Amino acid sequence: MTAPDGTPERITDLAALKVFTHPLRIRLYRALYTARTATASHLADQVDEAVSLVSYHLRKMAAHGFIVEAPEKSGDGRERWWKVSSERGFSFRTADFADRPEGVAVMNEVTRQLLATRSERYERFLGEQAAWPAEWTQAAFSSEYMPRLTAAELQEMAEEIGDLMARWTDRGRAAEDAGDTADREHVAVQMYGFPFRP
Repeated sequence: MTAPDGTPERITDLAALKVFTHPLRIRLYRALYTARTATASHLADQVDEAVSLVSYHLRKMAAHGFIVEAPEKSGDGRERWWKVSSERGFSFRTADFADRPEGVAVMNEVTRQLLATRSERYERFLGEQAAWPAEWTQAAFSSEYMPRLTAAELQEMAEEIGDLMARWTDRGRAAEDAGDTADREHVAVQMYGFPFRP
């Protein structure tokens, strides 16, 4: 699901957004994004769930276009391979759901689920930090900035950060496609931008 200009597809359909109110679907989407292609069996091992349950949730995501079959991987056709529909992922905005109480509730639930899984991932890194080589722990960062901006400036900043992350994502994918996987790890970059009053 990629927009014509290569930016993440923006979810505006409430039924599609509801797909990610289930935390297992978020975990499966992330696992598939990381693996690039996988079967339900591969993903079931990663999330420690039954293959039948994983298959059910994969079909739900496929029904809304978040993932698609990867027939090029299915040699004999006995296993169904999946891939994300876009390497850019997806996004959603409050403005697209603010006119409906149910839309706001669903959007808030998805956002909370995403925040919970992001926190879990970072906490896992902190717990395993000693096992990573020094070059990785020194490169890892956690930052908070508090600029004073207008809403328009916050939007502009979000777009600039999106462009920056797209450039780095493309760079990593191109290197991987060229066979340059030495010293490469998956990297989670989490930033939030929201107004607050002290």
